[in-house]
Order: sequence, then structure tokens, then C-alpha cells
Amino acid sequence: MENKAETAKRLFLSGANCSQAVIGAFQPECGIDFDTAMRIASGFGGGMGRLREVCGAVSGMFMAAGLLRGSSDLRDKAAKDAHYALIQELAEAFRRENGSIVCRELLGLGAAQADRPVSEARTPEYYRKRPCAELVAFAAGLLEEKLKERLRAESGVGQ
Repeated sequence: MENKAETAKRLFLSGANCSQAVIGAFQPECGIDFDTAMRIASGFGGGMGRLREVCGAVSGMFMAAGLLRGSSDLRDKAAKDAHYALIQELAEAFRRENGSIVCRELLGLGAAQADRPVSEARTPEYYRKRPCAELVAFAAGLLEEKLKERLRAESGVGQ
């Protein structure tokens, strides 16, 4: 059975954008169908529509975390604060391991500017020059581990 990192990498190598790959790895647990997961995340690839802002793998990780651990009670400040703490913890761990959470920085593209809104062909050269397959695997693995840690803490296992 694939772990979430392997699933995310497989999805990316099958044509999913970074955000789709990560949320797609968690789609069964998120309670949404695969098509819905892909549509929700479709605009977040390439650092949000190839704007090269927040990495799509990070955005997908945050979306999955929201579906799995977020709150829908608009008045529950404690739940909102706890969720923001989880998001910041995920972001910091991703940044610590990869140097940034910003797409253009991860790709070494330099100055802030949007890229052409045309996706690149998925060729062997494309995969060789990009760290994205490893980044989606890292993001999915990180979220999987953080969720397991939270479950252990909540159940009192290992304390």
C-alpha cells in the first residue's frame, strides 16, 4: 500500500499539478471525490496559476489539512487558532527542509513576476529540471506525519 508521499509523487508524475498531487493523496480521507479534489486544487499549481507565489505543494497540504482538521464553526476562535497553529507548523517544517514555501524561490527563478499562464509539456527534461516531484512527496509525507502525531497526542498514545 502506498504512503501519502508515494501517492502524491505518482499523481504529480501522472500529470497533476503540485497542489492537485498533494490533496489528491488525501482525497479519500477528505470526504470528497477525486474530481472535486482536482478541481479545487487546479488553480494552485505553479505557485497559484503560475504566478510563482506560494508553492502548490504547500497550498495542497494546507487544503488537505483544512478538510481534515479545519473547523466550519465560524465563531469557534479556539478551533481557528489551533488550525492556524497547525498551518504555521507545517509551513515552518516545509521551509526548514526546503528553504522556502515560495514557488519561484524553490525553482530558482529570482525576481517576483508571473510566469506565462501556459503549462509546460511534461517531458523527461521537465521532470529533470524541477524539484516538484520531491516537493509534493515531502509535503504529503509531512502532513501525514503531523496528522499521526496529532492523533497520538489526542488519544494519549505514547505519552
